[in-house]
Order: sequence, then structure tokens, then C-alpha cells
Amino acid sequence: MKVNQLKAGAVLSYISMGLGYVVALIYTPIMLRLLGQAEYGLYNLVLSVVSYLVILNFGFGSAYMRYYSRYKVQEENERIAVLNGMFLIVFSALGFVAVLLGSFLALNSTIIFGSELTPQELSTARVLMGIMIVNLALSFPNIVFDNYIMANERFVFQKSVQFIKILTSPLVILPVLYMGYGSIGMAIATTAINVVIEIVNIVFAYNKLNMRFSFRNFDMKLMKEMTFFSVFIFINMISAQISWNIDKLILGRFHGTISVAVYSLAAQINMYYLSIGTTISHLFIPRVHKLVASTNSKSDLMILFIKIGRIQFMVLALIATGFIFFGKAFILFWAGENYSESYTIILLLILPATLPLVQNIGTEIQRAKNMHSFSTWVYLASAIMNLIISIPLARMYQGVGAAIGTALALIIGNGIILNWYYHNKVGLDIKIFWKQIIRIMPSLAFPIIYGVFIMVYLHIESMMELVILGTTYVILYAISLWLFGMNQFEKNLFLKPIAQYMKKNDQ
Repeated sequence: MKVNQLKAGAVLSYISMGLGYVVALIYTPIMLRLLGQAEYGLYNLVLSVVSYLVILNFGFGSAYMRYYSRYKVQEENERIAVLNGMFLIVFSALGFVAVLLGSFLALNSTIIFGSELTPQELSTARVLMGIMIVNLALSFPNIVFDNYIMANERFVFQKSVQFIKILTSPLVILPVLYMGYGSIGMAIATTAINVVIEIVNIVFAYNKLNMRFSFRNFDMKLMKEMTFFSVFIFINMISAQISWNIDKLILGRFHGTISVAVYSLAAQINMYYLSIGTTISHLFIPRVHKLVASTNSKSDLMILFIKIGRIQFMVLALIATGFIFFGKAFILFWAGENYSESYTIILLLILPATLPLVQNIGTEIQRAKNMHSFSTWVYLASAIMNLIISIPLARMYQGVGAAIGTALALIIGNGIILNWYYHNKVGLDIKIFWKQIIRIMPSLAFPIIYGVFIMVYLHIESMMELVILGTTYVILYAISLWLFGMNQFEKNLFLKPIAQYMKKNDQ
């Protein structure tokens, strides 16, 4: 059952992502035009500030997964109930703290956003901040239920809920925008959808998975142990918020909402790219923790590390190279000429991010082994470097300058330093890992030649031409990958389900 959940979860993840991108292709251009570039930039500017309050969960979600896995292996159901009760109390309290801090930020919005915003924009920003803070605070207790569902490897349910959310969101938000409620209406609609999803999670965890809580015997010793474990994850969260959100705040202060809008569109596509890169590794989080808790075999972890890394690289290389060749035309037809600079920003964000994404499961291996303290300080140093570099570059070159700062920090921190740490301290043979990745490279030759030819000799003049040429590129990439890049295990991921399906039909 667990294997089926894992495979079905992986399939549903990519189906929901694919659906999400189709929805985004239709929804985003309409939303951009209904909101206008300035208000879209304002919405994302406020969102980037409120998102900093996410760090108030202190990384306890990862701690929950670690201790739940330990108690589950030992079949200590009573301790799991105590764990659930502790986390529900803690996250509810943290949600209340988020409201207090968010209210303080809203009252001091002029200081936060600077002088580039108009009085009307500042007024709207305060209202948006209030709505988003309520949304965030309500999401905190739900972390317990969401982690419990994931710890039980009920990926089909989680991905199905995500699937429904993707379909529902534009159907609710677009009518609100058409009625003229703007960014405030969009924020309220988003909050309402999230509340419904949270209620569904609670009902499923409690009724279907028999989730139980014990609020007696609050284990302070365990709480201290989890806090110590989570402190480094908390620092990671701070680093991530600086790395991925500080650019919008810098641009808002120095250049206003239009510059934020251009960068935000690029950041949105980058988030899609990051989600694709983490989908497979996310499904294997419980397995990594169980493997470390039971055998802690270096060879088994290395095999898992390579298998996931190769699959992630194959997927990400298709997207990254495809965007190099077709991204400029896509942005022009999809978002409009006002967002043309987003193309350069996107490339500066996704190309350096590919390296840590390919090795994403390594982060969870570190956490499972409780060896994530070093990488935490690397992430923090990279985030500070990003901040220092991005301020002068953003002032001079706007969004492109901010993206350059982020790219340099990723290459040095997540690329060079962390690979050294994986190899020398964590016990993952990085030389073998990259040798396995390099074996895929020859299969990229034909697709790249085709893409360069299109860039140099063809001028894409319509969305239909873009779709035809892009589809041809995907087909060529898949054929080349199958013939020259995939090993037998990777081919069997496709062949076995087909063979099983055909066998069922023959019976």
C-alpha cells in the first residue's frame, strides 16, 4: 500500500503541477490585466513582507516528522498522541504571535515600504497585510494535521486536495476581479479557499487516519530536544526568506511597484521551477527518516540520492534549456511587452537553482542524521551575501541586478561549499553522484542544437508557432534522453506500468 501511495503520489504530483501550469497559462494573463501592473506589484510586495512571518513556525514541522517516524517505528502510539497535542498547542500559540507581529508591521507600513509608494498604495497595502496575516495565522495549527497526513504517506489525498485547489482558485478569484474588487478581493478569496482546505485536512486526519491528541504530560524535555533540533531549520527558513523575498522589498523601496511586478512574474515562474525540483524528493522524506532511524546505511542512502538526483536533473534540464530557447517569446505572448525583462531575471534565478534542486534529497538526509547545522550557517551566509550584493545591484540595474545577487549567492553557497560538505562530512560520494549526472549530458546534444537553430534562424511570431516548436523540442528531448541518457531502472519506471496495464487488458 505504501509503495502504491508513493507511486500514485508522484503521478498525482506531476498531474497537479501540469494542471497548475495549464491553469496559470490561462489565469495569469487575465489576472495581470485585470489588476494592472502597479497593483500586481503592490500585492506581491505586501506578500513578500507577510511571508517573513512564516519563519515563526521555527521549523518544527521537520522536527515533527523526525520524532513521529521514531515513535512509529517503535509503535509508541501514546507518545505520538502527546506529540500531536504538544504541536497543536505550540502552533496555535505561534499563530497568535504572528497576528501580533503582523499588526505591528501593518501599523508601520510606511517605514517598511519606503517613499516610492503613493498614499493610495500605502492604504491598500495595510488592508492587504491585515488579510494576509489572518490567512497565515489560521494556517499555523493546520501544519500539525498536514504533517501527520504526510508522515502516514497519504500522498494521494494530499495531492488530490492540491489538485482541487488548483482548479478552484481561479474560478473563485477571477469573478472577484471582474467585479472590480482588485487585490483586496483576491486576498480575501485566497484566504477563504485556504480555510476550506485546512478544514478538509483536519477532518481527514481525525476521522480517516484516527489522529489523536493528548494534552496531558506536556513533555518539556522532548520540547527542548525538538527546539534544539529545529533551531538550525529555523535559521534555514530565515535564509530562504531573505534569498527569495528580499529582492522584492529592495525593489519596492528603490523603484516602486512596477519594478516589483516585473520581478514578481519572474519569481512566480521560478517558484514553479522550484516546486518541480522538490516534488519527487518531497515524497521520499518519510522514507529517508525511516531509513536513517532503522539502518542508517550509507550505501542505501547513496543509491537513493543518485536515483532521485538523476530523475530530477532530467526533468529540470528539459525546463531550463527549453526556457532558454523559448522563454523570451513565451513571456512576450503570455504576459506582454511590459514584462519582457522578466525573461532575463528568470534565467538568472532558475539556472543557479538547478544544482541544489538536483541534490535536494541531500538536505533531508542531513536533517534525518541531525547533521544540518553546517549547511544552516552556509545558507545564512549565502542569504547575507545575497542581501549585501543585491542592494547596490538592484539600485543600478533593478530586477536584473537583484537576480544577479541571488545567483551568485546560490552558486557559492549551495553549489561549491555544500558539495564539499556532502562529500567530506555527510558520507555522500559527490564524485560518483556527479559522474552519474554527467552520463546524462550527451543526450542533451541534439535538443540543444535544435534550440540554438531556432534562436538564431527563426523568429517566433505567434503563440501557435511557439506551441508547435516547443512541443517538437519536448519530443526530441524525450527521444534523445531515452536513447542516450536513461538507464534501465529509469526506463522501467515507464515500461512496467505500461506492461501491467496491457496485461490487465489482455485478461
